[in-house]
Amino acid sequence: MNETMVCAVGNVATQPVYRELATGPSARFRLAVTSRYWDRDKNVWTDGHTNFFTVWANRQLATNAAASLGVGDPVIVQGRLKVRTDVREGQSWTSADIDAVAIGHDLARGTSAFRRGNAKGEPTVTGSPSQPEPVWETPADDSEPQAAETESQQRPGEAVLT
Repeated sequence: MNETMVCAVGNVATQPVYRELATGPSARFRLAVTSRYWDRDKNVWTDGHTNFFTVWANRQLATNAAASLGVGDPVIVQGRLKVRTDVREGQSWTSADIDAVAIGHDLARGTSAFRRGNAKGEPTVTGSPSQPEPVWETPADDSEPQAAETESQQRPGEAVLT
């Protein structure tokens, strides 16, 4: 299909509005995307023009976005760009919407803690992961086998991988 896919990096400008519709959950919020450029005369970074997009999310993405996003959060949104022009009361206006496929916090500007939704598809707000965290560290020397953690080093509820 010939759709215009975009990736926009900006800040959440309005609190997400969540609705339960007959077709499933839906959420929308405004995204502010401000360009930045290096001002050679002043020798500083300067904010340029700000574009505002209405971001639409559906189904599970809507539920998770409404539970996860707040005003001012730095986010990255990927989705289909839809530009509409209309004439109302003799005035012409144009709006740019993004039908979101993916939304995430911008980790270049802060940290975030990911939590999987539960079996019902609802976001979880508390609790520990159902599986133990894998051992990500690579041994310093490949000739020495990695020693398993002792019970005193093991976190509660964590399985020891050998």
